[in-house]
Amino acid sequence: TVPSSQLQVRYLEEKLLLAKADNTSDSSPSDSSPPLSKEVRIFMDGAFDMMHYGHMNAFRLGRSLGTHLVVGVNSDASITQCKGAPLMNDQERLTMVEGCKFVDEVVPGCPYVMNKEYLDYVIQKFKIDYVIHGDDPCIVDGKDVYAAAKAAGKYQSIPRTEGVSTTDIVGRMLLMTKEHHARPTTITESGNGETDDGESDNDDGRDVEDRKSTTNTSTPRTNPSKSTRGFPTMLGEQSKFLTTSRMLRLFSAGVKAPTNDMRVIYMDGAWDMFHCGHVAILKEAKQRGDYLIVGIHGDAVVNRKRGSNLPLMNLHERVLSVLGCRFVDDVLIDAPWQITPEMVASLKIAEVVHGSKGDNIGNHREEEDDRYAYPREAGIMSVIESPSGFNLGSIMNRIQKNQETFQAKINKKKKAEHEYYQERYGTVKDNDLQSS
Repeated sequence: TVPSSQLQVRYLEEKLLLAKADNTSDSSPSDSSPPLSKEVRIFMDGAFDMMHYGHMNAFRLGRSLGTHLVVGVNSDASITQCKGAPLMNDQERLTMVEGCKFVDEVVPGCPYVMNKEYLDYVIQKFKIDYVIHGDDPCIVDGKDVYAAAKAAGKYQSIPRTEGVSTTDIVGRMLLMTKEHHARPTTITESGNGETDDGESDNDDGRDVEDRKSTTNTSTPRTNPSKSTRGFPTMLGEQSKFLTTSRMLRLFSAGVKAPTNDMRVIYMDGAWDMFHCGHVAILKEAKQRGDYLIVGIHGDAVVNRKRGSNLPLMNLHERVLSVLGCRFVDDVLIDAPWQITPEMVASLKIAEVVHGSKGDNIGNHREEEDDRYAYPREAGIMSVIESPSGFNLGSIMNRIQKNQETFQAKINKKKKAEHEYYQERYGTVKDNDLQSS
């Protein structure tokens, strides 16, 4: 059963959304009458290292409590002093926060511990009504980071986004397992697997059992020979994040169909571990038209092309990450690998774009694929210069170079997360839940 506190939070969220919708429909840019309610300015802060859709959802929840969200991004120096060096530098983390559609204003260089002097500065400078943070304790050296905000009566908490955490995502890279995504498989009479798009699972010439032996075997896996036709064969345990239609709807807030006079741009990819390089190229793509549709390839397609345990984030996780980007107008979920005339006509695509640099991860080489054959022939294909050299390989290299340090951080964070869920829900099995 869902705790009454959670039900109350959900009810309040829906009530706020409905109120905002009413306010929007009742007003127009030309309306000179005063607003229906005063501006409520919200402040959130954090490191936002390896920012993911859990952070984006926290921004969404924080903003729902007011009308304007200001986000402070902790400086490299203050993070290093309090909890060790971050994986991403100041600019990389700022780019991610600035690229989130739920954020109105960003303040760089915030201290990790918010003392009374800094809190007073923030409240006066940015006219802040409330300071928001997750409902888990944030303690540094035995002190509550938000003690000053609480003492001033300016503090409000929001529920954490359960099922995702930086700890879990880093763990996926270190463990190199596929337990975070799955694909429907049909077993043919010959014993080979076919994915739901009809393509053979063993396109690299090896059979299913040979492919299976190359992955981590510590996680229980379904034996394909024992599967029934049409029953989903798991690559491992599914992601612990529960993607509901409600969550997709909340992240899709503001999405509208393009009008006939809009120039529609299409850009596809894996968008795995949505990072600052992705934000930068999507910003460039959006500037080429009026409406940007981003295609997101399914887990099976990405894994076939890149191999290993990729994608590190499953399709639902990647969809939410891209939907949270302010430069994206809509997404095409489980996008076709090959762009066809029918697809271009249906989506009214004026131009298909691709970055000059990719993630360069795994077995796939972008220059070898022919998925853009039709756009090239039709004269609507463009390669745009990638403004950033940052890619998925950058993240993985940094983690692998400091594997012992990150493993120690993971163990410490998992212990804290386990204690949090035990206190909130009672007895919880280890690793049953992750949080942001």
